[in-house]
Amino acid sequence: MQDPATRQIAFINIAHVFTHYCLLILATAVLGIVAGAPAAFGQDYGPILALGTGMFVLYGLGALPMGWLAERFGRKPMMATFFLGTGGGMILAGLADTPLTLGLALAVMGCFAAIYHPIGTAMLVEAAGARVGRTVGINGVFGNMGVATAPVITALIAARAGWHWAFLLPGALCMLVGLLYLREPALDMAKAGGPQKPFPTIPPAVVRRAVMVLLSIAAVSGLVFNAFTLLLPKLMQERLAASPDLLPVVGMLAFLATLCGGLTQFTVGHMIDRYTLKRVFLPLALVQVPCLLLLSMVQGWAVLPLAALMAASIFGQVTVNETMTARYVAPALRAKLYSVRFTIGFLGAAIASPLVGFLHEATGNLALPMVVLAAFGAITLACALLFPDRPEELQPELWAAPAPAPAAAE
Repeated sequence: MQDPATRQIAFINIAHVFTHYCLLILATAVLGIVAGAPAAFGQDYGPILALGTGMFVLYGLGALPMGWLAERFGRKPMMATFFLGTGGGMILAGLADTPLTLGLALAVMGCFAAIYHPIGTAMLVEAAGARVGRTVGINGVFGNMGVATAPVITALIAARAGWHWAFLLPGALCMLVGLLYLREPALDMAKAGGPQKPFPTIPPAVVRRAVMVLLSIAAVSGLVFNAFTLLLPKLMQERLAASPDLLPVVGMLAFLATLCGGLTQFTVGHMIDRYTLKRVFLPLALVQVPCLLLLSMVQGWAVLPLAALMAASIFGQVTVNETMTARYVAPALRAKLYSVRFTIGFLGAAIASPLVGFLHEATGNLALPMVVLAAFGAITLACALLFPDRPEELQPELWAAPAPAPAAAE
């Protein structure tokens, strides 16, 4: 890749992989910690998993100031800080030998990982030019690769080399990518995306409506996204328990369902460049309520296509949501709005784990959690119905066109 702009986009996509990968290492590494270090960490799954609480809290709250920090220090230095800081946090976690040091190391990692979404996404949509949907869709596939591969790779490394190396190896790789990124020249990503048309003057009422819907979606979709990805392996285990031959491949089934979501992001990205956001968003939102209600009841093989369909809906929605900001918010304000939006979304996501855990403990299965998520899915559908459906999204020059004159009275 000789083109500096292409390399910059590649680094942003790779950063998306590391962002989601690092947050899911503990969820699988905890199994190796329980087996390999019971004297130092104890033998209870729950307390060790809870050591990641600080990581998720700082990951959510840390996104808020990133837009302002990027204005002060520059986006490229902030992205370099992401690679080096996130990688360093993973290495510190791999070197931890007590619950306190592990919890602190994970918190450090979460703080640096918070840099990515507000800044990386803003850089990406500027570099995309007129092909925002396609570029964001491809970027979503990279993030989904992090979600899907973290459990598989972590389990493999922990089984072969020990849980410490499950943090150390990706941490070292993340820092190495950061050092390579430092060698790249600083680019104006807006200019890198080719000739830029002036951002149109959109009626304030339309912008307010779009932003209010976008922030509402952020809180709800963050919870549904995180809850579903967390409970997916457990869902496979519960509903396919009657088929003993499937139990060894529960993790792979969850991986395949998640992969389906990633492929949907790519498809949705292409559709967004040809259709208004509402026309893509509404079918995705319509799927969630019936799909979640069916998942609260069905058993056996029927779970697989329903889980894949749900994954396609929530992952595809991510691409739509990120494009909403690019379509309705001026470039100068995007990083700040991304900061606010991702903070709201990540705080919603932080509720997912205790909510699912409490409901599962109270009922002994995932039926009630699915019904509760269906209620949140109904809110997503309401947001999709309220979002503007304007042809000007695809032809921005129409925003400046005068409104048609009222018909003359006969």
